[in-house]
Amino acid sequence: MGKEIFSSDYRRSPYWWEAFSPPAASELEASSRFDVIVIGAGYAGVCCALTLAKAGVRVGVIEAGALGQGASTRNGGQVSGGVNVQKKALTSGIESDAQREARLAARMRDAAASMSYVESLIAEHAIECGWHKTGRLTAMWTPAHYEAWKERIAPLNEYTNAGARMVSSDSLADEIGSPLYHGAALIERAGHVHPALLYQGLLAAARAAGAKFLSHTPVERLDREPGGYRLKTAKGEFHADSVVVATNGYTGSLTPYLKRRILPIASHMIATEELSSDLARSILPTNRAVSESRRVVNHYRLSSDGRRLVFGGRARFTPTGEDTTARLLYQAMVKRFPQLKGVKISHSWGGNVAMTFDSMPHLGGVDGLYYAVGCNGSGVAMMSYLGHSVANKMLVAKDEPVNAFDDGDIPRHPLYFGNTWFLFAVGTWYQYLDAKDQKNARKS
Repeated sequence: MGKEIFSSDYRRSPYWWEAFSPPAASELEASSRFDVIVIGAGYAGVCCALTLAKAGVRVGVIEAGALGQGASTRNGGQVSGGVNVQKKALTSGIESDAQREARLAARMRDAAASMSYVESLIAEHAIECGWHKTGRLTAMWTPAHYEAWKERIAPLNEYTNAGARMVSSDSLADEIGSPLYHGAALIERAGHVHPALLYQGLLAAARAAGAKFLSHTPVERLDREPGGYRLKTAKGEFHADSVVVATNGYTGSLTPYLKRRILPIASHMIATEELSSDLARSILPTNRAVSESRRVVNHYRLSSDGRRLVFGGRARFTPTGEDTTARLLYQAMVKRFPQLKGVKISHSWGGNVAMTFDSMPHLGGVDGLYYAVGCNGSGVAMMSYLGHSVANKMLVAKDEPVNAFDDGDIPRHPLYFGNTWFLFAVGTWYQYLDAKDQKNARKS
């Protein structure tokens, strides 16, 4: 398989950028002072700035690259509230059964609130972003996964109003045109969005509220000074009473505390050329978003206009070019949908997802330095909500947690200092286990 999988207009950039390309901005002047400066202009940074500006706070946002050029305009656009948090909380070591249940319930309720928050933003600001509330399927890799998922349905519905139910393998053909899976879990309260157009609308709303933006300006130093903080950049120094770090999967040495607690993991995506309406319906007849129950997850959905399949996952666990990741994802896509063999790839791209050691999102801060990080693969709703929440924390100016993700110190590993050299070995092992599980499932 060589160049024949690429369309004549193939691009090594996000498909979403065809509708909105991350812009430049120069709205902050050197030596200016703000009540708050936000570092990072993704969903979290923009939503934090929006909430603060609406409250009358003088807020500036500084971004190392173009505005929104990171995960906020690169992601798969799937939106749900509580599904991923439930999965991750079930594997986190909470002290007792009662404490575990209470914390799980609180986290799931706040994760559900994250989706409500994004929906409210879309409605309030009339953001045209291809929002399809058509539900999400978790496609089961093995029959054992299907059985295990049955126990998750009741708490999902109780704490998040998910409208969750199981879909048997016999009924799955009505949902996914693939022979690969052993049933699915359907989450009705979910959907998908055009992530770049959502970002465009949020950026416009924050600017309209009074927030100011500066792009292509990495913050080189962050120092305490009397009355606040000094931020040094190549374009001069900026001053603020308080600072919010919203760098997520692009967190670096500027904030050593966060660098030791965030694992940036590359995720990759492809978009197909335009499909016939019949072919698109044969893949996803109900236009739902799809993720998988396996360890190394693939996820996919139709584009907002229903004309392309947008397919993603972890193609490689080491730095790899877009052409290679496109070929790997193409193989995975055709394995799931043999009817797509011969369809060309029009776009291939990648970006960083921010994972944490407890697989949970986090926000917090003391002494005027705040953070909102750790999407763990659920960035559209969660990072938007964390940015909004950390702004509320600052506005209230109290030590009490503002939600279940404002829970103190972020866990770290004593041997991790920000270099994810070990991901190749871990990822390869997980891929082997996934393949073994599926092989055993076919035998049973």
